[in-house]
Amino acid sequence: MPPPQETQGLNSMARHTGAVCRLCRREGQKLFLKGQKCYTEKCGIERRAYPPGQHGPAHARRRKQSDYAVQLREKQKVKRIYGLHERQFRTLFERANARDGITGENMLISLEVRLDNVIFRMGFAPSRSAARQLVRHRHVEVNGRVVDVPSFQVGHGDEVALKSKSKDLATVQGSLEARTRPSLVEWLALDEKNRVGRMTRQPTRQDIPLAVQEQLIVELYSK
Repeated sequence: MPPPQETQGLNSMARHTGAVCRLCRREGQKLFLKGQKCYTEKCGIERRAYPPGQHGPAHARRRKQSDYAVQLREKQKVKRIYGLHERQFRTLFERANARDGITGENMLISLEVRLDNVIFRMGFAPSRSAARQLVRHRHVEVNGRVVDVPSFQVGHGDEVALKSKSKDLATVQGSLEARTRPSLVEWLALDEKNRVGRMTRQPTRQDIPLAVQEQLIVELYSK
């Protein structure tokens, strides 16, 4: 039985487990949380491009938000894209802030090289949540060793593969065969037949195909 927080939808410390299409509508853009459906006309935001709830259409026309509200929405959007708890996200931000370079870019790069995201980018899973399940259920190896921690940071030169018994999983096959599958990012190489990929270099901000303003998150956490 899952822990209580996994069955209660959304709260400050748990991931959202309800209707994820509502999250895209809340943020006003596609977050690509449901895999292949997000690329079709069945996508919730394609049909109802306004916030969820009784007053959704009215909220879509409301007055300009405060700077704080805009910053908060940007943080929520990125958290939801990558499926992190608030505490996880805050810790990742603090580590990014402690490193040399631009904090916002450090943060996004750290999110991109998470093992669950790399599995998603390689096309082995239709969404990051599905990729997380592959990792947690011990279907994934890094440099020949099983890794079951979704937040594991993949490094330059690391080889990421599916275990031999996991290569033909329906989730994996369906994802790789999907016509809506995103193109492989330039910092990863993939041997689709053998279900093996490699990080050929560290990604840069320009490599990350996300329409987010990470500086707003930096400003929010810096208050």
